[in-house]
Formats: sequence, structure tokens, C-alpha cells
Amino acid sequence: MKMRIEVECTPVEARQFMGLPDVTVLNEYITEELKKRTAANLAMMGPDALMKSWMQMGLQTQEAFMGMLNTGARGKQE
Repeated sequence: MKMRIEVECTPVEARQFMGLPDVTVLNEYITEELKKRTAANLAMMGPDALMKSWMQMGLQTQEAFMGMLNTGARGKQE
């Protein structure tokens, strides 16, 4: 035997019916905190800051690569 029951209700009504807690306040707090942190991170990552971080990483990578080549060349000569 098959039985089919359809219930039309809002998410809030479904949570209340099933006895789940109301997390609206927590959800709003988390959403606002994420907005603040995202805005702060975007402000720190302006074009000038991005170029500085990219250039520093580029120089460090180039120095590491040159060091690796020097180490390889020294090992070959010995």
C-alpha cells in the first residue's frame, strides 16, 4: 500500500512543527560578521597591496629557484 501526504508550509512553520530551534538570530549574526570580514579583507586587497604581495612572492620564488640551481651546479662539480 502506498500513501502520499503533501504538506504546504513555510520553512519557519516546518521548524516549529518538528520542534527544531529558531536560529534566526544566530544566522543574522553570522551573516553580518561575514559581511564585515569580507569588506575588511577586500579593503586590504586593493591594487597596491596586491602588487606588493605579488612582487614579494615573485622575488622570493626567484631567489629560491636561483638557490636550487646553485646547489645543483655545486653538486655536479664535486
